[in-house]
Amino acid sequence: MSKPVVTPTDREETFGEEEIIVSKTDLKGRITYANDVFCRVAKFSEKETVGEPHSLVRHPDMPRCVFKLLWDRLQSGQEIFAYVKNMNAVGDYYWVFAHVTPSFGANGEIVGYHSNRRCPTPGAIAAITPVYKALLDEENKHQDRKAGMAAGGALLGSVLEEKGIDYDQLVFSL
Repeated sequence: MSKPVVTPTDREETFGEEEIIVSKTDLKGRITYANDVFCRVAKFSEKETVGEPHSLVRHPDMPRCVFKLLWDRLQSGQEIFAYVKNMNAVGDYYWVFAHVTPSFGANGEIVGYHSNRRCPTPGAIAAITPVYKALLDEENKHQDRKAGMAAGGALLGSVLEEKGIDYDQLVFSL
């Protein structure tokens, strides 16, 4: 299944504070497992998600440099926490506070990735939204997508340096 072209809406999809969205992927980011909350909120059946890239739910408002940071961390064997704006099958958006970890095999090698997502607080969303908008605006100034992603990453680094904190401290301060 290739991702159909979906136009983002201004409608928010929500899920309960007590619910956890869970998915697992292989090393290439293709979904190997999606729980019922993931499927309900994303408006895809499990059959429609398994084997598809996790970018199936990527919202165009998300800066690419955040995903680069995520993948760099995971591929080095580290966990990461991140606020992510996703888009479901009908174009509605939903925010998550994601905890993504590498999954390790018996010999200590990374065999895939596991993500648990909770509903973030409104205050955290309000705080991260202008940061992400600035990063995305910077990325969009560049015709070359890789150059844009690098520029967004550099801006994120500058913001963190100016605040005197690292990425994890930013995330947990929201």
